[in-house]
Amino acid sequence: MTTPNLGANQGGPTVRRILVGAQLRRLREAANITRDDAGYIIRSSGSKISRLELGRVGFKERDIEDLLTHYGVTDPIKRDPILALAKESNALGWWHNYDDVLAPWFETYVGLEEAASLIRTYEVQFIPGLLQTEDYARGVTLAGRPDLTTDEVERRVHLRIHRQHILTRELDPPRFWAVIDEGALRRPIGGSRVMKAQLDHLLTLRALKNVTIQIMPFRFGGHAAEGGAFSILRFPEPELPDVVYVEQLVSAIYLDKREQIERYIQIFERLTVDSPPPELSAEMLRKITSRA
Repeated sequence: MTTPNLGANQGGPTVRRILVGAQLRRLREAANITRDDAGYIIRSSGSKISRLELGRVGFKERDIEDLLTHYGVTDPIKRDPILALAKESNALGWWHNYDDVLAPWFETYVGLEEAASLIRTYEVQFIPGLLQTEDYARGVTLAGRPDLTTDEVERRVHLRIHRQHILTRELDPPRFWAVIDEGALRRPIGGSRVMKAQLDHLLTLRALKNVTIQIMPFRFGGHAAEGGAFSILRFPEPELPDVVYVEQLVSAIYLDKREQIERYIQIFERLTVDSPPPELSAEMLRKITSRA
């Protein structure tokens, strides 16, 4: 088993944790050891092993060393790369500077987003976060949390704008494909001036070769994504499965089972077929903008 060689933009700590966890799971299963037995070795539980293998928590070097020994991995040539990757996975991403306003359940998504090579998203109520202007992001934040202080609002807006840098970074920017419900374009978040600037911004972003925007029109009626908004993230590292992200009011669901992912991919592909193609979607967007 070899340890993946991650590129500079592909190796955020979140992804490194997932890679280490996946390798630990394969080693445990190859040794026919249960999660509960593995948990006992590190003075913990089977549920802790499950979280480690999913990359949901940080790693303690001693725990990884003990698990590798228990799994029969004693050769330094095999142990050292895993230990090194585990150590790197505990590094803090840039988003940890926003811990004061970043929900724990969203922190994982930001790390995955940073490392993704393809992001597909369907939005119903709002413009996708990676495509928002500062004023629009401020309007969305205030609409959802009017109790926040001015400083907290600005911190959340700055976090969102910082996330957008992935679309224009020089090295391997992800491909971003958004299907946006027409309702999100007609809901005047922040007022008419802010909304017009936001719609103009969407038209400008179409110039980016890695950005595709389609609009799901009202006239289509019911469609495949009756369950609401979601995102599908794919990574350049083949050992990482796709992840489906479904945000809720005070939490989020991360789906990584193959049958679940395939279902969401089918839904997204259906949305792209049922929505007008990008050029016709742009014409529709221009018409809405002219009336905003």
